Amino acid sequence: MNYVTGMTEFHMDRPSAVSLGKFDGVHRGHQKLIHQVLEQKEQGLQTVIFTFEKNPTRILSGLSGQNIMTNEERRRMLEAVGIDQLLECPFVPEIAHMEPETFVEEVLSRQMKTAYVAVGKDFRFGYQRRGDCRLLQDMGRRLGFRVDVIEKEKSHGRDISSTYVREALHEGNIPLANELLGYCYFVSGEVLHGRQIGRTLGLPTTNLLPLPSKLLPPNGVYLTRTIMEEGDFYGITNIGYKPTVGGETQKGVETFLFDFSGDLYGRHLKVEFLEFERPEQKFQSLDALKARILSDVYWGKSKIHVKNKKSM
Repeated sequence: MNYVTGMTEFHMDRPSAVSLGKFDGVHRGHQKLIHQVLEQKEQGLQTVIFTFEKNPTRILSGLSGQNIMTNEERRRMLEAVGIDQLLECPFVPEIAHMEPETFVEEVLSRQMKTAYVAVGKDFRFGYQRRGDCRLLQDMGRRLGFRVDVIEKEKSHGRDISSTYVREALHEGNIPLANELLGYCYFVSGEVLHGRQIGRTLGLPTTNLLPLPSKLLPPNGVYLTRTIMEEGDFYGITNIGYKPTVGGETQKGVETFLFDFSGDLYGRHLKVEFLEFERPEQKFQSLDALKARILSDVYWGKSKIHVKNKKSM
């Protein structure tokens, strides 16, 4: 997949099938749009996702919420499903103040050679969000490209949206978040050296340090599945600051794998979240912490046993 970021000029070498939006989380609603775009490969079109760069400064200043996915996680997922081009446009003044008609003529038609567009029914674009689906369809007829307006996917009587997913994650409702996403919510990154407290307890762990822009569920203990080259391994994961040990200033993701032993430092792992068990808590001693971790492990393995019986 060709990945373009930090640029406002895009020059496609052949006609494109495009979907536009934030694509934060690439949830089931986004997947419906992506499927429509991928179908156009049969017509010889290259497939393109047009979105905007996520601005860490705005996120950290509280001007916008954290993101379900990092830019890198979104890139990896779109590449895996077969998208040809991911265009992450910076939201600079010349783009933010561009009239919708100008965007369609200059960016979609001239630069991207658009032949097909798939968008959701609530899609808005251009300066002050003045452009809508009707304008896009009218201009498509004039400029020679087709526009499909796709109905929203629904769950529990609500439109599936990134906001809905965020609400589920904020509540620690992992099964609902996973249902809305159409896959398991995950955290990915490089395994870092921690303080090796788990190793001293006989329970070695992997440590990931997500970007501050990454939306995490509430601090606590979760049943997880870690994806790596050797296979998939269940475990329990703590999100938080390790209050029993103290000294942590950045929220981390620490996982004890049930059936794996080996050195994972420096490796890129993907930790999928399956179910919430309990909030993070401070224990009076390391022995008390170890006893609770062993209880968490028992809980996690019992949950896996139930899941496996249901799938038989």
